[in-house]
Amino acid sequence: MPYNKLTSSEEDIIEDKGTEAPFTGEYDDFFEDGTYICRRCNARLFSAEAKFDAGCGWPSFDENFPDALNRVPDADGERTEIQCSNCGAHLGHVFEGEHMTEKDTRHCVNSLSIRFIPEGKNLPALLNDHH
Repeated sequence: MPYNKLTSSEEDIIEDKGTEAPFTGEYDDFFEDGTYICRRCNARLFSAEAKFDAGCGWPSFDENFPDALNRVPDADGERTEIQCSNCGAHLGHVFEGEHMTEKDTRHCVNSLSIRFIPEGKNLPALLNDHH
């Protein structure tokens, strides 16, 4: 089964590890009940309950679903990239020690890497499940 078709902007982020401009993503200032899934493979990544306003210009979550993410050090050693553990899609970066929430973790995610599914709607089928 193939992955979801991506726009060129989504490919720039998900496949080429790009970053959307701050305060431009559709989920930056968005707070509704539901689930955030990987835009490429539909894997469950974050609950809306974990989303908080970090003021950084990108959607921020202090917790992910179990086993949903891989953490990979950037080549420069400065930051830690987060990827979808199912398909390897680039999501953004994770930061710890900022004291923004009790969990002390900020997953800083590109809106173009994720899709929001409102509470009560069926989640789409997982594509190319590698687990």
